[in-house]
Amino acid sequence: MRKRFLLLTALLCLLATGAIADEGMWLFNRAPKDKIKARYGFEPTQQWLDHLQLGSVRFNNGGSGSFVSANGLAFTNHHVGADCLQGVATKEKDYMKQGFYARTGAEELKCPDLELNVLEGIEDVTDQVQGAAKKGMTPAEAGQAQRALMSQLEADCSKKTGQRCDVVTLYAGGMYHLYKYKKYTDVRVVFAPEFPIAFFGGDPDNFEFPRYDLDVAFFRIYENDKPVQLKNYLRWSNTGVKENDLIFVSGHPGRTERMNTLAQLEYTRDVRLPFTLESLKRRIGVLHAFAAKSEENARIAREDIFGLENSFKAQDGQYKGLLDKQLMAKKASEEQKLRSSVEADPKKKAEFGTAWPAIEQAVKVQRELFLPSTFLENRGGFRGQLNGIARNLVRVAEEREKPNALRLREYRESNLASLEQELFSTAPIHKDLETLTFTDSLTEMRARLGADNEVVKSVLSGRTPEQVASEAIANTKLDQVNVRKQLYTGGIKAIEASTDPLIVLMRKIDPAARAIRKRMDDEVDAVLRQNYALIAKALFAERGTSMYPDATFTLRLSYGAVKGYDADGKHIPSATTMGGAYEHAAKHGNKDPYELPKSWIDAKPKLKLNTPFNFVSTADIIGGNSGSPTVNKAGEVVGIIFDGNIQSLPWNYVFDDRQGRAVHVDSRSIIESLRTIYNATELADELTGGTAKASQVVPAAKAKAATKK
Repeated sequence: MRKRFLLLTALLCLLATGAIADEGMWLFNRAPKDKIKARYGFEPTQQWLDHLQLGSVRFNNGGSGSFVSANGLAFTNHHVGADCLQGVATKEKDYMKQGFYARTGAEELKCPDLELNVLEGIEDVTDQVQGAAKKGMTPAEAGQAQRALMSQLEADCSKKTGQRCDVVTLYAGGMYHLYKYKKYTDVRVVFAPEFPIAFFGGDPDNFEFPRYDLDVAFFRIYENDKPVQLKNYLRWSNTGVKENDLIFVSGHPGRTERMNTLAQLEYTRDVRLPFTLESLKRRIGVLHAFAAKSEENARIAREDIFGLENSFKAQDGQYKGLLDKQLMAKKASEEQKLRSSVEADPKKKAEFGTAWPAIEQAVKVQRELFLPSTFLENRGGFRGQLNGIARNLVRVAEEREKPNALRLREYRESNLASLEQELFSTAPIHKDLETLTFTDSLTEMRARLGADNEVVKSVLSGRTPEQVASEAIANTKLDQVNVRKQLYTGGIKAIEASTDPLIVLMRKIDPAARAIRKRMDDEVDAVLRQNYALIAKALFAERGTSMYPDATFTLRLSYGAVKGYDADGKHIPSATTMGGAYEHAAKHGNKDPYELPKSWIDAKPKLKLNTPFNFVSTADIIGGNSGSPTVNKAGEVVGIIFDGNIQSLPWNYVFDDRQGRAVHVDSRSIIESLRTIYNATELADELTGGTAKASQVVPAAKAKAATKK
């Protein structure tokens, strides 16, 4: 997913007797039924919640979605599905720009590396994980023991159930739940509109409202070469929504920091965000220069440019929120109230009083390690797909030699199948863009760490970043899937014997990167987890566990009302219309990024221009919610999340719905577009009827034959 205002403190929200207004990204197994009933007069039943949970899906590339027919049809945002569209596109067939529609299963195109997860079960494993940290252990020892147990729980679960199993850290260590997912890896694109209407208004309108975007894409999920037959899918609403209607959002918000202490927020404000914004600005400039050279370059770079510009605007909004001195002072005041409450009680002081000083010390180490960790361990100096592949091949070879409990978390046994799908993706890799990306990241690393830094000197060896990157990318063979498979299956011997320049490079820097990783694990992450758990327990002791945890890219339930807002002295209505898109385009001269596709121009005479297009609500969302289904009290789809307005960006730290809003595509505009603009009658019928016609179901073998013809 993708402006300013009163930021109440995160801790104040947690300490309140209940979340304010429509605040909360709630766990499905701890849904706030009483709060919803008290505010809206509607109480979700357990059956209602279970159905919504099982109809919701997570996209492994960072977004959300849902099943919308019995025949395996799922939908999400166009910008979430863009990875697939880029992966199946060619120079001759630019599906991002032109759009795509498969009228039959034979025409559906398989995504190279897309994985969808459905949450089917939740098990509380708090006692086991917290119990792994024995009395007398250092934070580093406790952290290692807990990581080992988490990996073991996941491996045992996967072996027993055949599912993807992840131990999720909640309340920053206050609770641990084992999530069990049904995993789908045969995902095929069915429909996507043209990029200019999916992102109408471009970066200038991003995080703004009113909006006029058809930010949707449809996929079909297969197993054994046949569309999955589903009992739990979300039916399409025939009536849509109106002002003040109650709606629900079921999705996977990526990360919030509402529980963070003042020390961590100051680190984010003073170190992480300023660096990130400067780096993003630089990278965006490099990509625009690349894209300007040719139409093909523009096609190749389009998705990356969208992603970086979206990240810049989102994080700039968060940064401006943290720059408000009055708000930070309020945060400090509220934190001190909690600390004073703990200090006043001898028992609480003994149990929780050391948490804040310990976190402050860990943040000092975090500040010290920020640049080396960013450039080495997090590959900020070695960006690009090929460098990522090389890092994974080098590390997985070494990690698989270790017992599962001692591996780095990303290489644990239960995660290897997902890693393999990523490593062996057939999505195209563009070496010219890889060279440019690698050159720029090496240049940035040299400037930030200094030319005398030992790793910088070792990597460059007297050469320029351009020379190192050009030679390595030109001579690597990691763009070939068969080469990657050989290195992966060959294990540590194959990696040690490899002369591929990127494998050689990753072998060279890995010891230094691992050393930084170990310090981060032992001196930062383990300390933060241990002491945030204490703060969470202090909160539980005062208020119980009826509060929601920070987002963790796991399934959450949000709710709110369709509602406009006041800004800059005027009222912003809650919804736009499809006709408004034509007016908005004309207002800006019908020029990019306000140029409507030809399909929309041609269809205007037939279109119901008063059809609601985009709308806003008070539902609590954040990045990762992109593609989340919006449903009514009947559990029917009335829309899909695709953005938040600029006033919602500080929701990363605190919720405030006086002006902050979630932005949705209205379900009625989706059907009107499919029928009237794209002549996608079969798809529209499947959505409104809940099933696909038999003619649409075509096995892959026949699909391949049809494609060859």
